[in-house]
Amino acid sequence: MGDLADLETLGTAAVYVVVIGFVFVECALLIGFFLPGDTLLFAGGLVAADAARGVHLGWLLVGVLVAAIVGEIVGYVIGARMGLPVLRNRRGRVITPERVARAEAFTERYGVLAIIAARWIPWVRTFAPLLAGATGMSWPKFMLANVVGALCWGPTLLVAGYLAASVPWVEHVSVAVAGVAIVATTAVGLVRWRRARPRET
Repeated sequence: MGDLADLETLGTAAVYVVVIGFVFVECALLIGFFLPGDTLLFAGGLVAADAARGVHLGWLLVGVLVAAIVGEIVGYVIGARMGLPVLRNRRGRVITPERVARAEAFTERYGVLAIIAARWIPWVRTFAPLLAGATGMSWPKFMLANVVGALCWGPTLLVAGYLAASVPWVEHVSVAVAGVAIVATTAVGLVRWRRARPRET
């Protein structure tokens, strides 16, 4: 699930549920690592551009913003309750103590900017609010980063998808810009993450 072909097989209500629901889960829960949030948002914009589908871009935008903001709040609360020891002791191919340590260093070093930038880095997007809560980031700072990040991320990809389908002459430009934005922000985030990684002695 996550590309245009998948969404086109769904009814109007199901499109809202899938796009908004997946955004919430990806931002709130550790299982969100495996959800294709970025491509799903872009595909949601493409579907919304088709008037016959009955999916309204405005409602999709509102739903995605609420899901992204509330999802990170849930992640923050879970992180505050679980604490770092629980996260560090998890075992798996994706969630490992080493990755938790890297994410912790990245979050502590860049603070508010880390939470905002994390919106554009798929698996970091799920870790960031958990670590913000676990490391005791202040509530005002977290909410500022949460809201700003949600506003920059969700609407950008939804509108890019919408324009790509509804305005023929910007179709290729929209796809290219969205792709470059995702690749560039991911690359910058990963470089900063690498630099913030604790050096082995």
